[in-house]
Amino acid sequence: MAEFRMPALGADMDSGVLLEWLVHPGDHVRHGDIVAVVDTSKAAIEVECFDTGVVDQLLVQPGTRVPVGEPLALITSDTPEAAAIAVPAAPAAQTAATEASPVTSPLVRHQADVEHVDLAHVHGTGPGGRVTRADVEAASHPAAPPPPTGDHEPRRVRASPLARRLATELGLDLATVVGTGSGGAIAAEDVRQAAAARVAGVPATEPVAPTPVPARPAAAATGGDRTAAMRQTIAALMARSKREIPHYYLTETIDLAALVDHLRARNCDLPVPERLIPAAALLKAAARGLTAVPDLNGFYADDQLTRADAVHLGIAISLRGGGLVAPAIHHADQLTLAELMARLKDLVARTRAGRLHRAELADPTITVSNLGDQGVESFLGVIYPPQVALVGFGRVTDRPWAVAGMLGVRPTVTMSLAADHRVTDGATGARYLTTVNDLLQQPEQL
Repeated sequence: MAEFRMPALGADMDSGVLLEWLVHPGDHVRHGDIVAVVDTSKAAIEVECFDTGVVDQLLVQPGTRVPVGEPLALITSDTPEAAAIAVPAAPAAQTAATEASPVTSPLVRHQADVEHVDLAHVHGTGPGGRVTRADVEAASHPAAPPPPTGDHEPRRVRASPLARRLATELGLDLATVVGTGSGGAIAAEDVRQAAAARVAGVPATEPVAPTPVPARPAAAATGGDRTAAMRQTIAALMARSKREIPHYYLTETIDLAALVDHLRARNCDLPVPERLIPAAALLKAAARGLTAVPDLNGFYADDQLTRADAVHLGIAISLRGGGLVAPAIHHADQLTLAELMARLKDLVARTRAGRLHRAELADPTITVSNLGDQGVESFLGVIYPPQVALVGFGRVTDRPWAVAGMLGVRPTVTMSLAADHRVTDGATGARYLTTVNDLLQQPEQL
């Protein structure tokens, strides 16, 4: 039996609040399935499972603050060895009933035996009609039918507390939302999709009265509370960075005439939503440069550098309510410009909607901050530990520029590098800036 534990969603995280379970006891999960939503001081993160098997028990109620590494749920493996250990032999009569029933897990069959439920007569709500432990529990304790109202009976809506809260905020009637959870339960994502469909043209329903939410052991940060908590987290991390990391800074102004001309010609053949902007090319060049100067792409821990085996570019994204999050675009150096542009747009949208995944916050290998859209020409950043470098880009601006002895006006950008002097020195940083500059002079190679 495996333990699903509270993951570390960033180097600065020591605990998180479980916002929502997306699975129930008896559900079958696979490695990589999203099973829970966890609230950090910065964002609500969708967390995936690391094991394949059947959810045996949920150990933590939504709303509880849990330290990193503490168990959240128990998952029984699908392997024959685990099944033999977890489940005692069933009586012959129950075995016969099982053979006539939909496919179930050993734990479900054992529960049915204990509660004297005939699996052949249980309707399975799991994938492929699989009978879950929730189905067995419902069959052993059938709910009384609700009293009739007029000519119709009201339908009891199964939804998570977070889904109910979102529906109230968005003015959605949960009775009109299709649930994708176990047994048709409505999850927060179902509410978001229904709201998006309404905006796209589906007629809106009248707002429903707020559904009472049970008291929670700990409340997730919202509004001003989240902003204040985020500022405290950022302050503590940046103070640690400046206290422990001996920063050195380098800057270079880069001629972007070749890049701007290349993008202009390329965008002529593309529809407006697919057109590329210089920011995507700057990110691609920053990622490609790290393959030539790998000492800037990694982590400093235990008094030594550990080089990362891939370039996961952390993108600093400002939130509308205030604060900053830096989720990663994975393998950024291997993406085409179009792919990188699409990933960037998706990442920004999901970050501001609070729909990030665990890996996007847990494993950035370097951070890039672009303040050009804020009108900033240049800036010197602070390294996000345990990373060893941070890249900054200002806005693209026209400047007088001499080329082959002739003075003209060219589009330029100022690039900055903040790096850890315990790992590299100015010569290494200068080589990286030169590499990025060379890549931007040959944009067709990006």
